[in-house]
Amino acid sequence: MNKIKKEFSTIDEYIASFPKEIQEILESIRKSIKSSAPNATETISYQMPAFRLNGILGYFAAFKNHIGFYPTPSAITQFSKELSNYEFSKGAIKFPLNEPIPLELIKKIVEFRVKEDTNKT
Repeated sequence: MNKIKKEFSTIDEYIASFPKEIQEILESIRKSIKSSAPNATETISYQMPAFRLNGILGYFAAFKNHIGFYPTPSAITQFSKELSNYEFSKGAIKFPLNEPIPLELIKKIVEFRVKEDTNKT
């Protein structure tokens, strides 16, 4: 599953570049983020879907065997116990494609990021 190498200007373009089953996963993540951050705007940053309020709340991207979710190091630290079943690093979480994507956890992480981002200003 290799996406076509090109520049994306919208999340719709990014998602459309993947096979149907991956598109469905990406759309479910997008919907979860939107429900947790309804005032955030969609953007493409580093050629990945991203959501922005005052700053970037997080990014997500599809890869061969996983979905990468990048909600900032502070969010990963905050949710490290809940993330213990997943491979993660200081700035990235890998959700395997052969397991259900933890949409409720994604929502909680995004809600945390909204509060954190809003308190910056």
